[in-house]
Amino acid sequence: MNLQLQPVQVATGSDDAESRLVYDDGLLVAVLVRLSGDHGPDAGKWYLEAGFGPVDDPNPPTFADLHEAQDWIARQLEPQP
Repeated sequence: MNLQLQPVQVATGSDDAESRLVYDDGLLVAVLVRLSGDHGPDAGKWYLEAGFGPVDDPNPPTFADLHEAQDWIARQLEPQP
């Protein structure tokens, strides 16, 4: 597994524009968005805006930082027994 993050701006319809496209070996697996000050205590955290394949989650999580988000994404991408 080889995760790469690409900084982008996403038109979310809110002040949450700072984002990262997350690729695993060249395949887009997730879009992470940094939460703006509009989110009170969650401001500055990262939110799974979209996940694809095994990263898709009906209850998208929020992460304290990008490292935590990458760890979670990596776990989702691990082969299941």
